[in-house]
Amino acid sequence: MSGHASAWPTPRRIVIGAGAHAELAALLQTRRPDLEIRGRPYTEITADDLTWADTYMGFRRPPLPTMGNVRWVHCTGAGVDSWLYPTELPRDILLTRTSESFGVYIAEWALARAFAVRQHIIELADAQRRHEWSPREVEYLRGSRAIVVGTGDVGSHIARLFSGVGATVHGVSRTGRGDASLFEGTSRVSELSRLVGEADWLILTLPLTSETRGLIGRDVLSQCRGTVLMNAGRGAVVDENAIPEALAQGWLSAAVLDVFETEPLPKESPLWDDRRVMISPHISGLTTPNGAVDGFIECLDAIEQGRRPTRVVDRDRGY
Repeated sequence: MSGHASAWPTPRRIVIGAGAHAELAALLQTRRPDLEIRGRPYTEITADDLTWADTYMGFRRPPLPTMGNVRWVHCTGAGVDSWLYPTELPRDILLTRTSESFGVYIAEWALARAFAVRQHIIELADAQRRHEWSPREVEYLRGSRAIVVGTGDVGSHIARLFSGVGATVHGVSRTGRGDASLFEGTSRVSELSRLVGEADWLILTLPLTSETRGLIGRDVLSQCRGTVLMNAGRGAVVDENAIPEALAQGWLSAAVLDVFETEPLPKESPLWDDRRVMISPHISGLTTPNGAVDGFIECLDAIEQGRRPTRVVDRDRGY
């Protein structure tokens, strides 16, 4: 945010670009009846909407060349990459992000899929549909080793759940820091290639930045030894084209993916048909209407009081 918060005009006209725009508008209007609000799916936002508005609330950027008269964008999701790439939102527009914690939801997503892999749930369900009695040895999370890349809110929640069932969790982050009560140890990202050979689970929770784009490529994957890759951060953090080779070579035993370089995942992607790949459509940590409105109100209160919102995005870091 450039300058002082007091230099920013008080927001009054809000455009909500989201599928749940009606519910969000109703909740926001209840909390702040003084605001003027328009809403529609982000793909249907018009240039007239953005000319009318001083504020935009939504996860994704409308498919328009400019943001009109909008002076503040509040992102309702954890990641703000759609506002920074491929074209950065002009820096004279305030960019904030939600205060909602997605860690509790994404941790359950990761744990559920880890159980599915170790307990062969998908294979047993297939056998049941074929009326086949199909005994097999199941494995357990207890005693396995997870590397969680990203030790912030999401990574910390994942570490808490995996540790709770007896897995050992090592954290990897840009700074090499993490909560010592949750991670048995922490390392910097530069050490990742050395660490992954000992990992049963490689769990990614990273935002997309210039530093993380393509971070998990062939050089890292080739050091894995039957690891299960989980990605609930951003698709472009992984070189998607390297995943089929990593599975074929046994570097990965499975890939559990919630995010992709292109969403929806193109129908011609080989990932759809590989039995070792588990796909979900970017649903590991969904924004809740109340959480979205709470985050917006928190930032609005700060602006109206002449304070810098705590949720201002650091444009250089990308989050």
